[in-house]
Amino acid sequence: MFLEERQESIMNMLNADGKVRVKDLSAKFKVTEDCIRKDLGSLEKQGRLKRTYGGAVVIRENIHAIEISKHRHSDVDAKRRIAHAALKLIHDRDMVFLDISTSNLAIAELLAKDQRELTIVTNMIDILAILARHPKMHLVFAGGKINKSRDGFWGGMTMDFISRLKPDVAFVGAVGVDVMENSVSTYDIEDGINKAKIIRVSKRAYVVAEAKKLSTDGNYNYATLDTLSGLITDSLPSEKVRKAAADYGVEIIVP
Repeated sequence: MFLEERQESIMNMLNADGKVRVKDLSAKFKVTEDCIRKDLGSLEKQGRLKRTYGGAVVIRENIHAIEISKHRHSDVDAKRRIAHAALKLIHDRDMVFLDISTSNLAIAELLAKDQRELTIVTNMIDILAILARHPKMHLVFAGGKINKSRDGFWGGMTMDFISRLKPDVAFVGAVGVDVMENSVSTYDIEDGINKAKIIRVSKRAYVVAEAKKLSTDGNYNYATLDTLSGLITDSLPSEKVRKAAADYGVEIIVP
């Protein structure tokens, strides 16, 4: 096998399994471990993988932060599917926390047509605007310091308010969900601190994230999957991901 063919085979294995080990590759291709290390080094220089001790892993995309308002209209169908699944987890008279998230905007839009009596708590301005005039919704706003993208609030005052709550259920947004590494991430530290606090004070807490976010990362890990009641996404992930989630005791919920 030519060097280029071997490296492409390595990439195929990596994309299928998420990681490869030098020892296993050496045995499979019947070449020395030093040879495999050189292959991995070459592929890393090409930006195709990330080397780790004893092997390599796939590179997870780290997309740049943009304002919520600029991507609320992307992946609309996926977010609507997530919202429908989330509504089934809300019970009559629940206190529901919806944090800053475009998926939570989709939940709010469905709740605007819901006739149950609920208490909705949010720190997102657009959710406030959607639900403010609903006759059966008791709406509570978590104010404080307005955030960088000017679509919601965070900081000490917001945190103090959240710490006094005991929501029945919370839905929390994410930039990335790495099931294999047991982490949930966002862009901004203050946003992540808010989200972590919401999870801690809530009786049930779910991360809402489109399936594509299972292969992206933010800059700040704010929670581990095993602290959640579940992950709500729009389509069923791979069997490997489902097994890893099950090992953490996390239910993956799809419409």
